[in-house]
Amino acid sequence: MDALFVHPVKGLSAQPVDRVELRPGKGFPHDRRFAFARPDGRYRPGRHAGLPKQEFYALVSDHRLAGLDTHLDTETDVLTVRVAGHDVLTADLSTEEGRDAAVRFFTRVLDLPAGVMPLLAREPGRRFTDAAAAGDGPMGWISLVNLASVRDLESRTGTVVDPLRFRANVFVDGLPAWSELDTIGRELDLGGVRVRAVHRTRRCAATEVGPATGHRDLPVVSMVHRTYGHEFMGVYLEVLTAGVVAKGSGLVA
Repeated sequence: MDALFVHPVKGLSAQPVDRVELRPGKGFPHDRRFAFARPDGRYRPGRHAGLPKQEFYALVSDHRLAGLDTHLDTETDVLTVRVAGHDVLTADLSTEEGRDAAVRFFTRVLDLPAGVMPLLAREPGRRFTDAAAAGDGPMGWISLVNLASVRDLESRTGTVVDPLRFRANVFVDGLPAWSELDTIGRELDLGGVRVRAVHRTRRCAATEVGPATGHRDLPVVSMVHRTYGHEFMGVYLEVLTAGVVAKGSGLVA
């Protein structure tokens, strides 16, 4: 399953892509372009500084979001939400009417109290990634998970772990398990694009949520900690050269 995924709306469904054009320092195109911010938090329209995940509605605290099947058309900004195979929302986020409809819908989904509504966050040129809280540079990182590491975790714990729990942009196969954690600071080849591994990805409670069920059903972080003595799964990459990466591309040192 060498694969590429984009998450256009923070906390909502991963969307597979066949190919992606990467540019130095620009991150994964369309990833986390939108987010639903907490109205009592620090996000306000026009804010450009990165914020931690706790300032947004996301899987780490709002697991019911995973029960929605969502798709954002990244060309038109039309968001579609399906539940049990039925469309329950179609909203054009490029229009005020569509944004209002999305906010009302997610107010109900999140079961917010009367008078409390999320803020639909979008800032041109910004991404609401977890790494972005650390500054402008990390905002342009892309996330990678080694599937051999996921399989090793499954084997050692006797569980089934859906790799999509880790919400990465790039899933690669063919590397030794956990070898990605030793690449920090090194330049690598990702399908013909030069990247640098810059940071190990520490995992949080969002990984406990089943991607298709919306249930918090597997203590992934504690499993990793008990088994390996750390809480990492995957690494962040900085893009160094421009190029197109296709589904099935590997990572080479």
